[in-house]
Amino acid sequence: MTEASTRYMENADLIAIDWGTSHLRAFLCQLASDNSLTLLATSYARGVTKVTQGFEQELFDCIAPWLDHYKQLPIIMAGQIGSSIGWQETTYLPCPISPQKVADSCLHFACQTQQLAIIPGLHCSHENNHRDVMRGEELQVLGWLAQNHNHLHGQHLICLPGTHTKWVLVESGQVKLFKTAMTGELYDLLCHHSVLIQDSQGEFCPEAFASGAQYTLASALGSFIHGLFSARSKQLFNELAPEHATAYLSGMLIGSDVRAAINATEWSFQELDSVSIIGSNTLSQRFAEVLTMQSITTTRYDVETITLAGFSSVYQQLHHADKL
Repeated sequence: MTEASTRYMENADLIAIDWGTSHLRAFLCQLASDNSLTLLATSYARGVTKVTQGFEQELFDCIAPWLDHYKQLPIIMAGQIGSSIGWQETTYLPCPISPQKVADSCLHFACQTQQLAIIPGLHCSHENNHRDVMRGEELQVLGWLAQNHNHLHGQHLICLPGTHTKWVLVESGQVKLFKTAMTGELYDLLCHHSVLIQDSQGEFCPEAFASGAQYTLASALGSFIHGLFSARSKQLFNELAPEHATAYLSGMLIGSDVRAAINATEWSFQELDSVSIIGSNTLSQRFAEVLTMQSITTTRYDVETITLAGFSSVYQQLHHADKL
């Protein structure tokens, strides 16, 4: 470590841990004067389902260089590390819920002289008595709420695309409810365990993607399962190149996801200025394209920026309450 980098790192305030099923991402952060978090360094390790030597060792091996330098820093964790398959299980808090209530309900414990906190998940109930849960995405919703004062007023819809896409309704600064779609997981299963896709490494074709999306956006109710087979039949009759079938399938699934969100009874797109999208660049762009096909305005947010804003929001509340 150079002298310059040592001086730069001397102002670190927090270690933030985004610990999902597949990956652990650790962020060494400094709290700026405007209460945002400046990222000083990043480290990676194995996700919850891939840890072999225990969660404590996995975490402290990952952040050892930082602790060697600072000796002690508060650690806030989010994601599947707080689930039943994680280190310490946190509860699912009921919606509607405010960011302050989420922070106040963190699970606190000490390990190797360090103070740790795990952010809890959320759950909600729908009109049909169906329950829904999230664990990890709530951090990004908290970050989105903290980013702009206008987000604390009125009604907003957030789309968090991923393995399990979340559509989150925010009202008057509270998470009111949300709906989950298994869009990404279905895509992976169909690409690797069905007859639909012969070339799962095929290139992305924008035209094929748009065609798949338009198919499900325009379909009658109940036709999705039948329509899926068109990804196979179109290849057989040379209407779809095998290397473009994954793009077509992606369009069908995202189109179906968007169509369901448009038809949801829990919110009305006519009453929304735009849909906020928080996710990877690729997925966010594809969801934005399909929403635009339906003349719906979207605003995209960088997922890392929003994640750090979420950690900052929780850290500030815990710090002010002398819980960290």
